[in-house]
Amino acid sequence: MRGLKNKVALVTGGLGDLGLASIRRLVEEGVRVASFDLKLDADGILSRLGVFHQSVDISQESSVEAACRRVRDEVGPIQILVNSAARFVFRGVDATPGEWNDILSVNVIGTTLVTQRAVAQMKEAGGGSVINFSSVSGFVGQANFSTYNATKFALRGLTKCWAQDLAPHGIRVNSLCPGYIYTSAFVNSCQKLGLDLVEEDRRASAMHLLGRQGRPEEVAAAVAFLASDDSSFMTGSDLVVDGGYLAK
Repeated sequence: MRGLKNKVALVTGGLGDLGLASIRRLVEEGVRVASFDLKLDADGILSRLGVFHQSVDISQESSVEAACRRVRDEVGPIQILVNSAARFVFRGVDATPGEWNDILSVNVIGTTLVTQRAVAQMKEAGGGSVINFSSVSGFVGQANFSTYNATKFALRGLTKCWAQDLAPHGIRVNSLCPGYIYTSAFVNSCQKLGLDLVEEDRRASAMHLLGRQGRPEEVAAAVAFLASDDSSFMTGSDLVVDGGYLAK
């Protein structure tokens, strides 16, 4: 895609399925990529892709500041930020303060901390693109999902506010809103809850007009688009990649 070759991108949650798929696609496009994740690159997946990876808790301001400084020193000033890191806490009205703190500290506060540091580097570079991972859960209510959905609604709101704040600096901010994506997290959740994987996949697939869950690579294609000059007239927008979930 236009304007991606030799750009510097930071992807948070780089070892998650969507983060890793995004990294693979950006690397294919010639982007120099750095990654943050709580986990170490124990299997060397990112190393083999030529990605500069750091184990970072994005809810900790001092850790984020030091890690972003290292990205600039080792890879270059950040020009593309993909905020895909997330915690998953699914609770309803009975959610405890601890559960709220757990999810907000990463999904909202942590995303903000990384964006602050990345944006400072983008201003020096003369512009950039911020991509916030929201979700279809940022558009609708879902039973017993209030903790998760609140953070995804918040990310759409932050996207629109930041787009206004940063447009004078040539920085675009958009949200990416996937539907249900077949990932290892989906498989692990089914196993943890003792649910039949085939039946749950069938149930989730039926929620989408296209009759299936999405693939990480399909989300990654949208990431590359929002990062590239092909989306140069988009900011403050929600790009929905949901197989028709919200159209039903």
